[in-house]
Amino acid sequence: MITADDVRRVAMALPRTEERIVRDRVTFRVGRIVYIGISPDETSMGFAFPKEERAALIAAEPERFHMPRPSDERYNWVRVWLGAIDETEMRELVEDAWRMVVSKRVATGHLGDPGLKKPR
Repeated sequence: MITADDVRRVAMALPRTEERIVRDRVTFRVGRIVYIGISPDETSMGFAFPKEERAALIAAEPERFHMPRPSDERYNWVRVWLGAIDETEMRELVEDAWRMVVSKRVATGHLGDPGLKKPR
């Protein structure tokens, strides 16, 4: 199962990321914008995700993804059970969430252009 330490390792390697504790939750943010939040029991991770695509993601895989807390539904946010994803999936979710909160220049400079396929 993915742990908070696994998420921390990936998130803290991303430029401009800071870790904060907010209401007993570990969060990762750029400036004032939170892009990852881990539940206090470390079983679930909230992450930045386009609100207009949230329902489709949850409907496609309800055993993995779920709605945020009612107070967070107004944000671009969704949650995933950490036990339902592997290291590669976690990395993709964290990096995609981070891309939502940094400038395109910063994201491309660190991770490259997401539209370009990497050679194998």
